[in-house]
Amino acid sequence: MRIHPIDNVEVRLTDGHKYAACDIPNGSPVIKYGFPIGHATADIRTGEHVHTHNCKTNLSGVIEYTYAPNLRPLPPPPARSQFQGFVRSNGDVGIRNDVWIINTVGCVNKTAQRIAARTGALCFPHPFGCSQLGDDHRMTQTILRGLVRHPNAGGVLVLGLGCENNNIPAFQAVLEEWDPDRVKFLNVQEVADEVQEGIRLVAELRRYADGFVRQTVPLSKLRVGLKCGGSDGLSGITANPLVGRFSDLCIASGGTTVLTEVPEMFGAEQLLMERCESRAVFDKTVSLINGFKAYFTRHGQVIYENPSPGNKAGGITTLEEKSLGCIQKGGTAAVTDVLDYGDPAVKPGLNLLNGPGNDMVAVTNLAASGVHMILFTTGRGTPLGGPVPTIKLSTNSALAAQKPHWIDFDAGVIAGGASLPNLADSLFDFCLSVAEGLSCKNEQNGYQEISILKDGVTL
Repeated sequence: MRIHPIDNVEVRLTDGHKYAACDIPNGSPVIKYGFPIGHATADIRTGEHVHTHNCKTNLSGVIEYTYAPNLRPLPPPPARSQFQGFVRSNGDVGIRNDVWIINTVGCVNKTAQRIAARTGALCFPHPFGCSQLGDDHRMTQTILRGLVRHPNAGGVLVLGLGCENNNIPAFQAVLEEWDPDRVKFLNVQEVADEVQEGIRLVAELRRYADGFVRQTVPLSKLRVGLKCGGSDGLSGITANPLVGRFSDLCIASGGTTVLTEVPEMFGAEQLLMERCESRAVFDKTVSLINGFKAYFTRHGQVIYENPSPGNKAGGITTLEEKSLGCIQKGGTAAVTDVLDYGDPAVKPGLNLLNGPGNDMVAVTNLAASGVHMILFTTGRGTPLGGPVPTIKLSTNSALAAQKPHWIDFDAGVIAGGASLPNLADSLFDFCLSVAEGLSCKNEQNGYQEISILKDGVTL
């Protein structure tokens, strides 16, 4: 399959790998998606396999960017304009009504798990909250704050030890305000039986949460995270464009989508920059990209590191190839805002979220930004899930057939000729069913975990 008329490689749909559509002389650009994805490091003859042995990235260093907007119209919004959600006391809307246990420090992970096992509450163990300094400490607090505020939780028990850096009074200062009926606090050092006290508080929170019932809300309230992991050569042909079409439909309905994984924008960032709705958003996007490049440099790492072994096995050769496929999850809509790590998404449209591509960190980051669910495309397969419904879309049908207990939606049928617009309508309907209570595979399997970015010194 040749994706774009000017491509000089074709993708074999059976395995996602690239093959030369014509002779490609040594040093010449290798073109896929209509853009260079690297250059030939040897003469490549028509029909030969094009991969890491004869193709290398063109990327190096920091780039100067120019704002040249090229905004495109959105598709018509879908006919359906509402869904059934839980309207919270502050006016926000949730798609789940669970009780969450958020611990301020890793020392009480097991306590949280014991309370959760006895009550049906959800808990999210992590190793942080103490002995952290500076930005690491603030990042932990920011992510946990986003989870406490998340509207999918009808009630939240904040569980602390009592002597940690991120102790409950310190964390309350970061929260700033909370509804005392919805959020309860427990320092386990202050009570005789912390598990029984936790069970009692969760029961109070459950009674409060049960006061909410689903009611009709506009689609403009929906926020969806966009993520990929374990990509293959079909990711940019099937699942990622499908998610991009969903993103456009969601935004056309007044909703919000959030795209993260900044390193997987490298090499395709200028296509996002030309979609920035204003010069101010463009400037924030430039800072986002250059800031993450500085993060690599600060740690002595190569900015344009090649994709992971799994990506390479799936046919991805260079970072720009992965990025050109990755950003397709953002569709064609205008970029309306740029968020820092853990910031809440408050502006409708496509938001770019600062953060790494690591699957668990990115899923947690998206959840903390307030997305109700995450569309997660994968060509290699993964069982992971975050605190919010994590919808797994397979880029190839073989994966969907092999791992039906992981995969929620098979996008691989596009490679077999299925209509992308029609499948996008089906995906949209599926996502609204999830918003109204249909459980995803990660929820059914109990895979709801978090991981927080760490960048500094631990005492």
